[in-house]
Amino acid sequence: MSLASTNHLNLTALCREGQLEKALHTLLITHNPPEDKSTYLQLLQTCILKNALLQGQKVHSFIAHRRFVFVIRTTFHTKLIYMYVKCGSLVGARKVFDGMKERDIVSWNTIIAAYRSHGYPRESVTLFHQMQQTGLQPDRFTFASVLPACAKMGALEQGIDIHKSVENRGISSDVLVATALVDMYAKCGSIDKACELFDRMPRRNEISWNAMIAGYARNGFVEKALEIFKQMQLAGVKPNSATFASILPACAKMGSLEQGMDIHKSIKDRRILSDVVVATALVDMYAKCGSIDKARELFDKIPQRNVVSWNAMIAGYARCGSVDKARELFDRMPQRNVISWNAMIAGYAQKGSLEKASETFKQMELAGVKPNSTTFASILPACAKMGALEQGMDIHKSIKDRRILSDVIVATALVDMYAKCGSIYKARELFDNMPQRNVVSWNAMIAGYAQNGYVEKALETFKQMQLAGVNPDLTTFACVLPACAKMGALQQGMEIHQIMKDRGILSDIVVGNALVDMYAKCGSIDNACELFNRMLQKDVVSWTAMIAGYAQNGFIGKALETFKQMQLAGVKPNSTTFACVLCACSHSGLVDEGCKYFNHMTNPYRITPTIDHYVCMVDLLARAGYLEDTLNFIIKMPVKPVVVVWMCFLGACRSHMNLGLGVFTAMLLFDLDPRNPTTYVLLSNIYAEVGRRSEVQMVRRLMKDSGIKKIPGCSWIECQNMVHAFCVGDRSHPQTLEIYAKLEELAWEMKAAGYFSDAKHLLNDVEEEEKELFLCHHSEKLAIAFGLLETPSGTTIRVVKNLRVCTDCHTATKFISKIVGREIVVRDVNRFHHFKLGECSCGDYW
Repeated sequence: MSLASTNHLNLTALCREGQLEKALHTLLITHNPPEDKSTYLQLLQTCILKNALLQGQKVHSFIAHRRFVFVIRTTFHTKLIYMYVKCGSLVGARKVFDGMKERDIVSWNTIIAAYRSHGYPRESVTLFHQMQQTGLQPDRFTFASVLPACAKMGALEQGIDIHKSVENRGISSDVLVATALVDMYAKCGSIDKACELFDRMPRRNEISWNAMIAGYARNGFVEKALEIFKQMQLAGVKPNSATFASILPACAKMGSLEQGMDIHKSIKDRRILSDVVVATALVDMYAKCGSIDKARELFDKIPQRNVVSWNAMIAGYARCGSVDKARELFDRMPQRNVISWNAMIAGYAQKGSLEKASETFKQMELAGVKPNSTTFASILPACAKMGALEQGMDIHKSIKDRRILSDVIVATALVDMYAKCGSIYKARELFDNMPQRNVVSWNAMIAGYAQNGYVEKALETFKQMQLAGVNPDLTTFACVLPACAKMGALQQGMEIHQIMKDRGILSDIVVGNALVDMYAKCGSIDNACELFNRMLQKDVVSWTAMIAGYAQNGFIGKALETFKQMQLAGVKPNSTTFACVLCACSHSGLVDEGCKYFNHMTNPYRITPTIDHYVCMVDLLARAGYLEDTLNFIIKMPVKPVVVVWMCFLGACRSHMNLGLGVFTAMLLFDLDPRNPTTYVLLSNIYAEVGRRSEVQMVRRLMKDSGIKKIPGCSWIECQNMVHAFCVGDRSHPQTLEIYAKLEELAWEMKAAGYFSDAKHLLNDVEEEEKELFLCHHSEKLAIAFGLLETPSGTTIRVVKNLRVCTDCHTATKFISKIVGREIVVRDVNRFHHFKLGECSCGDYW
């Protein structure tokens, strides 16, 4: 046997025994190195197994200086590339690849996969195209490497192009390639296409099932993810660790503890609970489903906890409000990363501890940990919650300095912060400058407009979102439906309802409640009732929305009956429920019933009345004419009476023409809120009611001298999916001439039917004819006239007004409803008025 052969055997034996250093030493000192490539392949394989980059470089250097025949072969270079990749040196791998005179499909596949696995998906795709330019045809392994790169970038268009190449090669049914395609489409947000491909697969393995489960879960279709998980088991495919790591977050997202516990049992049966990834997913699931003690029990049993395990437990404590326990664990960690710091910042932020969140943020920077987009997305909501605009602006400056303003998560958090701090124009400026927007960004802008009172802008932005091709989610609907409700935009609300039907998301209780509320506040109480009755699940919010709807629309008996049904259903009323019930009693003068329900709050329900309940009681008693009793009630209230309490009382003094108490209350309000125009108007009306003209002039003069202007009446009506606004005496509408002509026509018909205008509350320095003309041009009358012109005969006209309907407009609308034979629904600041055949649902008690 030759010396070279002996050395080959010795080196092979040392490699098999794992003695890499000894093998290298033997190779370097020998004078007759083996020329058989298998020796060097064995050495490189040992370097790969031991992750020994330095030793691998020595082997590479040794053979590079000798002109072995095998060195020029492509297969050997591919092995070198593979060694560098596995040992973590992408630069070394690329040098070998670039130095190759000839490259086969395996070498291309190796380098394409290398760039993708090392976090350079763009370069991976570029190499794929370069390979095609050489005329080399990709195989199943090429596609299995490049498609995940597209998925990582979210590059759907490039993924579609590569899919065409797959079809051209006729290998789309290959399980490896088909799985990569399913995963790519799912990760790029095209879940329907992923599902279509998955359904067409002739054969599926556990990786295929896992890709579909993870795809559904990632795209928010958690119920579908759980359904596929069940189908996988029925198909006889055993779930593995990756399956459980995908399905458990779906349970967590749904808050489905019961299903999570069933999966936990499956994990126990398969004896893979020691897998740190699976165990961590279980900890996270239990924490997110509210079972924090079970999460901690599992966390303590994990044999080898990694940083992800610690983060899951810390985030779990922080999320459920146990920030002190989260901090205790955080302080015990041997190793903290940006996720750990983010969890603590988010915990403090959610608890409203902005100071501690900011302090932790500073500690993070001092520890040398660079904040990422999630960090800012955690601390900015704390600024938003506290209305801390200045601190939010400081954080904005930090974001600018780090040049991460283009990050969609960070930019969205900033938009949300500015909107919630009342700086809506700055929020819009940031939103418009975002290079990329997702559904969360649009939601933040829509919610910002709605919360700041710009409901028309909220609806307009929702339309822009749809035109931009962004699909609304549950949060979008929960934001935009209240905007429709506030505007009385029933047609737009019904369109949104249809979108929700088409998307199959009506089962969600939050959007179900929002729909009930929208229909009720748009005066369509029958639709609200129908939806409510069809709801599979009803919580306290559902019942309260229905009670409020009946109360606002004047169906007091149904409101109180629904409250009784709620109690029989075992749903405990909350503070808001009682406020709605008291409001119902107030709207109908049910004093005894209102007092009974007010007492029920404390016994048996142990709910402490808030200022809202006291306002309802003041309104109930005073509106019914018990002014002296109401004043005693206010004096004995355990909470300090606020402006709205005295304003309710003053309104009742006007209704019952009690000048003494009215003046007394007005003087109090002038001290509490001197610039509120409503006080001046009500006091002026009281003087007018009792014929004290000089005092009316005095109040009006005082108001003018103080620079206080009466809030202009404004009304909205929705026609042909557009909301039209009218102010008192408005002549800005394109159809002004037709509107005023219609009003004049109605005025003649009303007078013929016995109507006369009630002008006693108007200024006394104008002629009676002018007063009458002014009354004729009130905003709700303009809106009603427009509605009669623009809507089909026989349909209901729906108007929303920002102030209380005046006596004259209330009387006039009763006449109009009888003359035109149509129902007119007017929602004022207090309640609904359903006018039909000359009668109003309020019974003239409003």
